[in-house]
Parts: sequence; C-alpha cells; structure tokens
Amino acid sequence: MIASFFDINNVFFTLWDYPMSYLEFFGTVLNIVTVWLCARKSVWNWPIGIAAVILFGVLFYQIQLYSDFLEQVYYFLTGFWGWWVWSRLRKSSKDGGNAETISRNTLSENAAWGVALVIGTLALGAFMARIDTIFPQWFPEAASFPYLDAFTTVASFIAQILLIRQRLENWYLWITVDIIGVWLYYEKEVKFVSVLYFIFLIIATSGLIRWQRKWQQSRAVSEDESVLIAGKEAEAV
Repeated sequence: MIASFFDINNVFFTLWDYPMSYLEFFGTVLNIVTVWLCARKSVWNWPIGIAAVILFGVLFYQIQLYSDFLEQVYYFLTGFWGWWVWSRLRKSSKDGGNAETISRNTLSENAAWGVALVIGTLALGAFMARIDTIFPQWFPEAASFPYLDAFTTVASFIAQILLIRQRLENWYLWITVDIIGVWLYYEKEVKFVSVLYFIFLIIATSGLIRWQRKWQQSRAVSEDESVLIAGKEAEAV
C-alpha cells in the first residue's frame, strides 16, 4: 500500500484527461501550503516543507530530473536547519527580543552569490549530463535538460540559504526558478507540477512585496530610534 502511494503510475484521479498520481497531488498541495506559510514568515513552513520534499524527491527521481531529486535531498537537510533558526527567532520574540530580522545583501555579497551560481550551474550540469554513465545502476536514464535543471537547482540552493537568513533577495531567486519551472515541468508532462510552479510564482511575488514592506518598516523604525537617541544625547550635553 505504501509502495503504491509512492509510484507515479498509481493514479489518484484523472483531470481533463491528465492522470494525477497520489505522489504528485499531495506533494503539490503540501508545497503550496509551505510557500504560503513562508511568505507569511510562519515557522510551520519548515516541518510541512520537509514532508513535501520527501514526496517530490521520489517524484523527480522517477521522471529523471536528477538535479531536482538531489535538490529535494538538500531541502530535506536544510529544512531542519531553517526550522531550528526560525524557532530560535520566534522564541527570542516571545522573550522580548526582535524577530523581525529581514535584511538585504550587500553588493559584494550579491556578486559572490552570482559567481557561485554560474560556477555551480556549469559544474552540476556537466555532472548530470553524464550521471547515467557514471552511476548507471542508480540513474539508468539520461538526465533531462541537465544544464537548465542544474541552474534552477543551484539557484534554489542559494535561495534556501538566503531564506533561512531572512534576506530579501531570496524571493528574486525563487521567482526566477518558478518562471523556469512552469515551462520545464510542462515539457516533462507533469502538468500539475507546472501549475504548482505558477502558483509558486504568484505566492513568491506576494512574499517579495510583503517582505519588502516589512523591511522598509523596520528601517523606518530603526531610523526613528536613531534620531531619538541622538536627540537625547544632544539634550544631555
């Protein structure tokens, strides 16, 4: 029973002549919930996201998107890291601290991440293009779109780190990945996942706007506090 649930050929229902597997349906639903919670800075995005990446990891392995499969392994591991970091921030907020830690990268940080994205894409793409000959027992089929898949994978790796650190730039990367994902998964004929990435695109855009607003508000508060402190110091003098 459990094994059949994780089989992409086990159809849950058919929608407009499209056979929807249990794996694709429940993985999609959990991923939508995850991104929605993430845009709202809810710590619950992490445990739900861990369950979602398990389902999608199995799915991507079966359709030979091996970079995406490895990406889910990465999400699984960093999901626990993100859960721990955000839980600490939440506890700090309840104890009277400030959990509103949204910030932006410096120009040099963005340049470094850009270089990492290019190098990572070329290296992972070259590896994935040959993975069926290097490890034929585990990856019997040739990878589909190895370099494009590698780009979205590396971009997602970087975006995940920036998300955990609550850097505003994470949303720009997720939006780029989502745009590519809409086309890529439609081409691979997992059309429900393609629709999922279109929904991701909408939520990510909303997340960018929401985080941008909170970042601007926190800056305004910081500037007001600085002016207040400076005024008190002037009065003391």
